[in-house]
Amino acid sequence: MMHNLLQQAAGHAMAIGPAVLVHGMQLKRPIDVVREPSLSVDDKRTILAAWASDFYAVESKPALRQVPGTLEPVSIDEVQSALKELDRRYGI
Repeated sequence: MMHNLLQQAAGHAMAIGPAVLVHGMQLKRPIDVVREPSLSVDDKRTILAAWASDFYAVESKPALRQVPGTLEPVSIDEVQSALKELDRRYGI
């Protein structure tokens, strides 16, 4: 019983995780996350890593990702480019 509750909680956290961090922000593209001054580097990486995950893959279009709260899907390549830019900017 407890194991099922933990699995459900983890699933819900994954589903809303990035949406909570970006609530109220105008983040339309992955590069917007990199440019957002109010987010810490760790938050930016968390958002982009979640955005890149298969959890947000568009059904029948595995090369596209869509996080709740964004207007349209973006390519996985665009998300990975934003992660590389984040690393470049912060010397990671």
